[in-house]
Amino acid sequence: MEPKEVKMYSDYKSPFAYLAFDPAFELERRYRIRLRWIPFQLRIKGKGERSQYSEHKARYSYLDARRWAKARGLLIRGPLKVYDTRPALIGGLYAETQGRLKDYSRKAFELFFRREFEADQPEAVATLIDHLGISGGAYRDYLDGVGAARYDSAQAEAAQDNVFGVPLFMFEREPFWGHDRIAILEERLTEAGLKIG
Repeated sequence: MEPKEVKMYSDYKSPFAYLAFDPAFELERRYRIRLRWIPFQLRIKGKGERSQYSEHKARYSYLDARRWAKARGLLIRGPLKVYDTRPALIGGLYAETQGRLKDYSRKAFELFFRREFEADQPEAVATLIDHLGISGGAYRDYLDGVGAARYDSAQAEAAQDNVFGVPLFMFEREPFWGHDRIAILEERLTEAGLKIG
């Protein structure tokens, strides 16, 4: 049986996408699936642009993310500004062409939530890619050419899938939003007869 596709929409500025990343790829070991990472740019309002209730929700969301992260030994510090993560997301697409999506993404998430990675700066992305032993120069070429086209295509696909946040998984047109929905996704994959062993 051919593996079934599960889409995972993700953005490096989302603490919940960070929490979902490794557990999602772990599903490939237990189910006959192929996880397809798709970059999705979250559009977040900055401080002062949100209602008071949205401010409360944002603070709570980071509190909750830190709770989940602590149990796994991960550090999550809220960013000091709203990031346009397009350069970092295209970096993920480039790393994927080199077979290094997981390595790149793990490091991008880790450094971003330590406030050590400016995900909106192409030079910071190129430096991270160089540190992984792949070419930051090739990333720069990719950024405004093939990478930009693939990024735009991913945003169009997200619009077709009605994506509104990350992480969002799609299996046979059924959405599962949030890192804590992975268990429900697993139930669905089991019902579909995709469990290995």
